[in-house]
Amino acid sequence: MIVGGWQLAADHGACYDRESVLGELEALVDAGLTTFDCADIYAGVEELLGELLRRVGPERVQVHTKYVPDRSRLPGLGAADVGAAIDRSLRRLGVERLDLVQLHWWAWEVPGWLETAAGLDRLREAGKIRCVGVTNTDVPHLAALLDARLPIVSNQVQYSLVDRRPEHGMAALCAGRGVRLLCYGSLAGGFLSDRWLGAPAPEEPLANRSLVKYRPILEEAGDWELLQRLLAEVDAVARARGADVAAAAVGWVLDRPAVAAAIVGAGIRSRPGTLEGIPRTVWDEAANERIDRILAAGRGGPAGDVYELERMPGGRHASILRTELHREEERT
Repeated sequence: MIVGGWQLAADHGACYDRESVLGELEALVDAGLTTFDCADIYAGVEELLGELLRRVGPERVQVHTKYVPDRSRLPGLGAADVGAAIDRSLRRLGVERLDLVQLHWWAWEVPGWLETAAGLDRLREAGKIRCVGVTNTDVPHLAALLDARLPIVSNQVQYSLVDRRPEHGMAALCAGRGVRLLCYGSLAGGFLSDRWLGAPAPEEPLANRSLVKYRPILEEAGDWELLQRLLAEVDAVARARGADVAAAAVGWVLDRPAVAAAIVGAGIRSRPGTLEGIPRTVWDEAANERIDRILAAGRGGPAGDVYELERMPGGRHASILRTELHREEERT
């Protein structure tokens, strides 16, 4: 289990008291959740986790971050840009070495992704990074990075009961090449939880960026009625094991080939029952078949390779994304 930090970003839509959140994050560390995920584009989160490190001690916690250059800055991106970004993350977190840096590249048609990954590897060799990974990287580009002998240890991808795109070649590639999947979206922004079982569809405007992002993903699988059928089946699986819907959904992801961890938003701190229930939610073949039949009656879920829909120019999923977050932060 990895604790995700996107919900804590200033632009996500949540309001919280910093001291209260730090106390709750400390409690998660005490409970054994000692790995946290963030990114240089999650406004304020690297600094927040830097404070957590100072409070609990850096030897107790791992922080995974990401290098996500703005889309407009991809052309001509050079070694100096990569180095400056890594130094910025080091300062924000208050550490001498980053545990894991995951590269995200917005547009494969823009050259430079292989050179940028190689630049991160040189910084690993220099001692500024312990491990290099990628995020939202599809099968051909991950294969190319591995063929270039870059030591990519992980690919962070969206993976859930309703979004099974990693099964379209990515899981097999990772299993065969020794790369592990770190899975975000396991709860589909919270939609795969007791909160939405038997509830009406949310009305616009949606409350936060997670709901904005994952509602269209759900609609790739089917309508709200289908989601309710799915949630009812997941609830039956969970109840048989003394758990809740979220625990069962995360348990399903953790049982997939090549998966090393599920990333669950920091809001998990308010649902201790989910954490306790995850180890009990091993899915059997019959339960998986029932879920598959429900999805087959709908639209089947997102198609294509990982993050393929999000890269389609002018598409519904791409239109949600904000690709110039560093520039936005500079303006504020």
